[in-house]
Amino acid sequence: MSELPENLKYAKSHEWSKSEDDNVIRIGITDFAQEELGDLVYVELPEVGKLFNAGEQCAVVESVKTASDLFSPVTGTVVAINEAIADAPEQVNDEPYDTWLFCIKADNLAELDDLMDATAYQAMIEE
Repeated sequence: MSELPENLKYAKSHEWSKSEDDNVIRIGITDFAQEELGDLVYVELPEVGKLFNAGEQCAVVESVKTASDLFSPVTGTVVAINEAIADAPEQVNDEPYDTWLFCIKADNLAELDDLMDATAYQAMIEE
């Protein structure tokens, strides 16, 4: 498994979040998640403009083994989706920390404080 990027925040449900300018949070899934899922074959992304609450199911990734829900790490509105993933979901397997899925403009950046840093996430997945 690759080293966990220190500049990201991690959810118990295995999404990573990266804070960008203007309260925008870029979201993907962790290397651990993609390894557990296996080869991704389909990603159902949220609609741009849709509002989600923190912890609300907002997307789905499907692999040859199973489907897994993704959850919004923060409350906010979807402002972008990575449309290239629809045609090439395997990019997530190849580069999980370079391949984002969607971006949410956060209503409250303090919600990121509820997520784990790399050390805490590493400890959780090693349990």
